[in-house]
Amino acid sequence: MTLHSAGHRRGVVAAPHAATVEDGRAILAEGGNAIEAMLAMAASIAAVYPHMNHIGGDGFWLVREPSGRVRALMGAGRAGARATPRLYREAGYDEIPARGPLAALTVPGAVAAWMLAADAAKAHGGKMPLDLLLAPAIKHASDGYVVTRSQAQLTAEKLPEMDKAVGFKNAFLLDGKVPEAGARLKQTAFAATLEQLTHAGLDDFYRGDIGREIAADLDRIGSPVTRADMESYRAIVDAPLSVVAQAGTLYNSPPPTQGLASLVILALFERLRVARAESFEHIHGIVEATKRAFRIRDQVVTDPDKITTDLGQYFLPAFLDAEAAKIDARRAARWPALYGEGDTIWMGAADSNGLVVSYIQSLYWEFGSGCVLPATGIVMQNRGASFSLDPKTLNALAPGRRPFHTLNPALAVLKDKRIIAYGTMGGDGQPQSQAVVFTRHVTFGQPLDKALDAPRWLLGRTWGSTHTNLRMESRFDGNLVDRLLSAGHDVAVLDQAYSDTMGHAGAVVLHANGTLEGAHDPRADGGAAGI
Repeated sequence: MTLHSAGHRRGVVAAPHAATVEDGRAILAEGGNAIEAMLAMAASIAAVYPHMNHIGGDGFWLVREPSGRVRALMGAGRAGARATPRLYREAGYDEIPARGPLAALTVPGAVAAWMLAADAAKAHGGKMPLDLLLAPAIKHASDGYVVTRSQAQLTAEKLPEMDKAVGFKNAFLLDGKVPEAGARLKQTAFAATLEQLTHAGLDDFYRGDIGREIAADLDRIGSPVTRADMESYRAIVDAPLSVVAQAGTLYNSPPPTQGLASLVILALFERLRVARAESFEHIHGIVEATKRAFRIRDQVVTDPDKITTDLGQYFLPAFLDAEAAKIDARRAARWPALYGEGDTIWMGAADSNGLVVSYIQSLYWEFGSGCVLPATGIVMQNRGASFSLDPKTLNALAPGRRPFHTLNPALAVLKDKRIIAYGTMGGDGQPQSQAVVFTRHVTFGQPLDKALDAPRWLLGRTWGSTHTNLRMESRFDGNLVDRLLSAGHDVAVLDQAYSDTMGHAGAVVLHANGTLEGAHDPRADGGAAGI
């Protein structure tokens, strides 16, 4: 699959799996618009990349319309009616478990956001029937999909955690063993679920036969999510967050996502007036901007129903100027922040009519809760594990609350008339990798494929470690690493030249002359294609 694809006239897509890229391109070739292509890709990616996402998770869309309006479609699931701190205390937990039925404590929101996207697609001339959009995913799930290197590796790594995860071994092992890369697995029950949705409509997922089966299985395995929770759930359309920068207007998703942090990082970095890409100043500047942005995020981002602060204050020039002034150009600030895990997929699509889509779909951690519901084949997320059992904390668990989300699709409308949708997977790495790709491509003018290919870094706690550090891929120059160490950064150089730790980033661009371009990360299994 081509990692970089440019010069298209009708449409372009980018995704982390080659089969999903082809499925999106095929919808464009059939006359579908960018939203319809993304709907097909959202289903397809769950069928071929189930360790990274599934329809038992959440999803967030940024859609730039031909009129110029940008809207956020927010599929953030709420905690179940039985999900109380008392439930977990009585079960012997001091914190919410990351795997098993008690980790599957929030309603899956992704399909509800698909419903909003389907309405938006029709409003912009889309005529593709649902059975055509879901057909590729049904085929992948029923006929079998090829296990990728990352799925094989993560299955082996996470298997010891899955003892309480109902259905995991049946779904993701082959003859009781971890499948090797290249093996073929099927998702037969999931295929039947998608087939049912094509006949009954997406609303069936919550308020029909599929919703009934989901709720029955969740009750059977001991999840706190009830049928009433499923029936009452709705995704919402919201206004995106935005900040005006030198390059143009930057957009990201509102709470409960960390889109606020992603925008603050870029707004702070441009105030540092860094002159050269890949320099000490470039890396140090983004790392230090990240520290300041994460401190703000951790003080305010939660369920939007609970936010009383005006988030617009964090994008005011006076505030950003003051924050940027606190960044030492030569020394690293102390970094005590917590680390957020996450495995996710980002995908992009754009068409010649001016529709540009940035989309993220996730289970939170790899394989989510690990629970695969037997009647429907749906892998349930563990997003609710990000709640706290301490009622005094910002993201305290309570029935009906939306958890903090690392997911945040990004989009920018540039002054040179380009429109770019971009994003990545990777928990706390998402805002950082977004900033790396954006600054390389937009600020410093690197070609899109080069900006995605170049070595990346991530500020965050290493796996199994109790201290935070700055991890860097092995392709960085040793002199640059030494200078970062001298500035006080706790640097760990990874063994890998291309590490999954750095996320799977991608972007699509609608150029001022009407041509379309897309590219995706060589660290993933996908690419970009167009017509």
